[in-house]
Amino acid sequence: MNHNLVQQYLLAKPEAVLMQPQGDESMVFKVKHKMFATLSVGKEQGDNQGEPHWWLNLKCDPDEAIELRETYSAILPGYHMNKKLWNTVVLDGSVPEDEIKRMMDNSFKLVVDNMPERDQASILAKL
Repeated sequence: MNHNLVQQYLLAKPEAVLMQPQGDESMVFKVKHKMFATLSVGKEQGDNQGEPHWWLNLKCDPDEAIELRETYSAILPGYHMNKKLWNTVVLDGSVPEDEIKRMMDNSFKLVVDNMPERDQASILAKL
């Protein structure tokens, strides 16, 4: 799954907004002013043509976060995030698209589930 598809998928979430506080190579996705994902150009890894891989940060259940890191080498503790609650997915093609979508859905849901009921209701009504 490439960064353009990830961006489209995240923005299709109810009330999701994109912010780019550091320019085009760093994106922050929020719902009701709460961050549920970030997407940025990776610093260390790249393909054989010198193009960097994009890095996707997603919120995650702490136990599942560890399990995912043990399953996929492209899933790391959250880069510049709380490493207990966030994972970084290196978009290098090694993690199946369905798994990335599931993780994006879970990240969104975790953030929404921690909102006040009135905010949750307006979002859940659009799912």
